[in-house]
Amino acid sequence: MTSICLQSGSISNLVFISNVLSLNPERCFGIFAVLKNKKIIDKLPQLYNTVYMQTTAISNKELEAIREIRNFIIRVGRIPSMRELMSSLGYRSPRSASLIVNKLIDKGALRRKSDGSLQFVKSLGDDTTRAQTIDVPLVGVVACGAPMLAEENIQANIPVSTKLAIPPHRYFLLKAKGDSMNQKGINDGDFVLVRQQMTAKNGDAVVALIDNEATVKEFYEAGETVVLKPRSKNKQHQPIVLTRDFQIQGVVVATIPEM
Repeated sequence: MTSICLQSGSISNLVFISNVLSLNPERCFGIFAVLKNKKIIDKLPQLYNTVYMQTTAISNKELEAIREIRNFIIRVGRIPSMRELMSSLGYRSPRSASLIVNKLIDKGALRRKSDGSLQFVKSLGDDTTRAQTIDVPLVGVVACGAPMLAEENIQANIPVSTKLAIPPHRYFLLKAKGDSMNQKGINDGDFVLVRQQMTAKNGDAVVALIDNEATVKEFYEAGETVVLKPRSKNKQHQPIVLTRDFQIQGVVVATIPEM
């Protein structure tokens, strides 16, 4: 049987309590009996808060890394590579960038997806507007057969003002490609804020999924026929005529110019 040594108020207690909180409750029953006997369980909230503050304290270097990653996502539409982050932070080796990324993963700012790529989850420390924003997923390239908002397609969660992304509706961001909608103010590289819904009215700018590829076009419906019209100065773009062999992913509610 494993012996448990508890010294009230010590750092080892804090680590121990933190570990206990992550265990299955049924397996913790005996441990909590010990804690109660030693009157430590009564201090559990205070101890947990201390552990939380210790593990989530963020350094200036980590804040700088968060800003660089967030700005890179806004400019390019994806998480920077280790070498790109190394360069932007002025480090001499990718290992330095990798170490700070691992710290941000531990603190919940980043997470590693099942395919090994990174996802920006949230800002830490310098976010003073959280009460007025909600996190909106930024969607990258849509994989064949995968729903647009599948985990592997989400590059980051970007805080967006609730004046634009109005609750309780759900939204996502998509980086526009090409010039097929430039007469509607949507240019190559712009972000479009999309309200998730499966229906649209004539004249709405929609995100449609056709053969697993997302496109932004103006929606028109007549009976069983749907026309997705480009709105572009470039006359090479032609309307797409469909029946029901496509999916509406949402309606564009705002355009955020390329930064």
